[in-house]
Amino acid sequence: MLLLPSAADGQGTAITHALTSASTLCQVEPVGRWFEAFVKRRNRNASASFQELEDKKELSEESEDEELQLEEFPMLKTLDPKDWKNQDHYAVLGLGHVRYKATQRQIKAAHKAMVLKHHPDKRKAAGEPIKEGDNDYFTCITKAYEMLSDPVKRRAFNSVDPTFDNSVPSKSEAKDNFFEVFSPVFERNSRWSNKKNVPKLGDMNSSFEDVDAFYSFWYNFDSWREFSYLDEEEKEKAECRDERRWIEKQNRATRAQRKKEEMNRIRTLVDNAYSCDPRIKKFKEEEKAKKEAEKKAKAEAKRKEQEAKEKQRQAELEAARLAKEKEEEEVRQQALLAKKEKDIQKKAIKKERQKLRNSCKTWNHFSDNEAERVKMMEEVEKLCDRLELASLQCLNETLTSSTKEVGKAALEKQIEEINEQIRKEKEEAEARMRQASRNAEKSTGGSGNGSKNWSEDDLQLLIKAVNLFPAGTNSRWEVIANYMNIHSSSGVKRTAKDVIGKAKSLQKLDPHQKDDINKKAFDKFKKEHGVVPQADNATPSERFEGPCTDFTPWTTEEQKLLEQALKTYPVNTPERWEKIAAAVPGRTKKDCMKRYKVSHVSSPLPFHLSGFLALALSTHQPRQWCLNDRLTLSVLHTCTKPVLGKS
Repeated sequence: MLLLPSAADGQGTAITHALTSASTLCQVEPVGRWFEAFVKRRNRNASASFQELEDKKELSEESEDEELQLEEFPMLKTLDPKDWKNQDHYAVLGLGHVRYKATQRQIKAAHKAMVLKHHPDKRKAAGEPIKEGDNDYFTCITKAYEMLSDPVKRRAFNSVDPTFDNSVPSKSEAKDNFFEVFSPVFERNSRWSNKKNVPKLGDMNSSFEDVDAFYSFWYNFDSWREFSYLDEEEKEKAECRDERRWIEKQNRATRAQRKKEEMNRIRTLVDNAYSCDPRIKKFKEEEKAKKEAEKKAKAEAKRKEQEAKEKQRQAELEAARLAKEKEEEEVRQQALLAKKEKDIQKKAIKKERQKLRNSCKTWNHFSDNEAERVKMMEEVEKLCDRLELASLQCLNETLTSSTKEVGKAALEKQIEEINEQIRKEKEEAEARMRQASRNAEKSTGGSGNGSKNWSEDDLQLLIKAVNLFPAGTNSRWEVIANYMNIHSSSGVKRTAKDVIGKAKSLQKLDPHQKDDINKKAFDKFKKEHGVVPQADNATPSERFEGPCTDFTPWTTEEQKLLEQALKTYPVNTPERWEKIAAAVPGRTKKDCMKRYKVSHVSSPLPFHLSGFLALALSTHQPRQWCLNDRLTLSVLHTCTKPVLGKS
């Protein structure tokens, strides 16, 4: 808005030129010192101009100067100007009570006051004697002003302030009053920080974040303190450039060492405070309690989870057990039903068999001849063993509901069918035996006379040898092969491999064929050894009378029972022989003792071989056994050779 001066008396106001456009509001931003004034006005919420602020600042500084009171330094006049480096410059200017907080205006005013008071001309005018040259203490005032008026030199002097307390409290000092001891120490050391807003130590109620920020700041403390003021050599005094370089190098090394010591001092201060801080202990206990709580909660959760899993597992096991019991019960019931059905069927079969026997007996087995009746009885028994329940019922119904001739015809027809079935089975078994024999011969080599041409005598001899030399005999198959080579009449030499192959093939034979072979072998043995042992009516004594004493031959089964009883009841068993005799049916105590003595008469043979020797002794005459029985001699020769090592 433009303000125009008012018109004089008697004059009128006339419009000479009209504004053609409306006024425009322009945004103006202050710059320079006007911006500074704008910021100060905004912060102080004031509307004063920059000039007014400047005037207030000058007035405040002048008031400070007026209020500044200098302290008289009593040792001022005794200072040595040559030793100015060791003097307290603030005390020389009378600012010992203000020190590093003094402003440049205060330093300048203090110097002005000291000059007016201690200048040589002033003192000379007052009649005080003056020393000529640079020996006057006024030089110390000039040097103090020179050091404090220069910011760089003042900073160097402040770094080695002689009144600063560099001490660090120990851990024991702050044991009971931590905050009272360490708070002022951190407060006075905070003046060396390059960073502003140094955090306070705080109190017992400080939060973990504040304490952590405090120690993080001090463990990473950035100090501006430097020790150039303590340099022993001044490079300005050097006479050449090389000397200045050497002096500067020495000074840098000394400063670095002092800087390192200063940082160690700060680190020691922080370490001592951290180790004594009760808040740290409290936080650690809280953290430990928190971890313990978390650990317990985790353990509790794990325990509950395990309990849940265990309950689930127990439930599954219980369900599986119930299912298994149910299944077993079903199987048991089925087995019971099957057993009942089987028992019923067995009873029915038994009944039908008895009915068949009675029917045949009623018809006198359809024959008047005794031999034919016996044969018919055998055939009937064969039918009872072979026919099933349905066939038996059908046959019994035919026998009971028809005449004798019709019943006989039906019975003979059934007998023919059963005999034909037995014949076919026998042929199939023989075919399987032959096939197994051929396979065994192929597996043992298939070439040479040893694997072919096994006569009936050789087969019987092999069976006899296998029975004579049971499992456990040393080099059993070699012994059997040697035995066969000695006693065989075919002249074919057999090896252990041939004997093993043939023995395996014989094991696969039909039981009826084995019985036939054994029967033939027994008949041949009786034919060749037709001498019957003479009975001895004399009562045998308890003592052993000799190897040729006659007694009832011991069977293989009795021999096995005696061996087992000897193992079961050792020598130290009370009433040993009574127990052994009870274990062998049909044998008395004396028989067992004689058998044991015969088996062990001056023979180092194994018990099963010595038993064979006793069996051989019991089946031959006293004087002819060693001359007439080649079998016994060869067996003894073959068995004793691997045991004694001599023939």
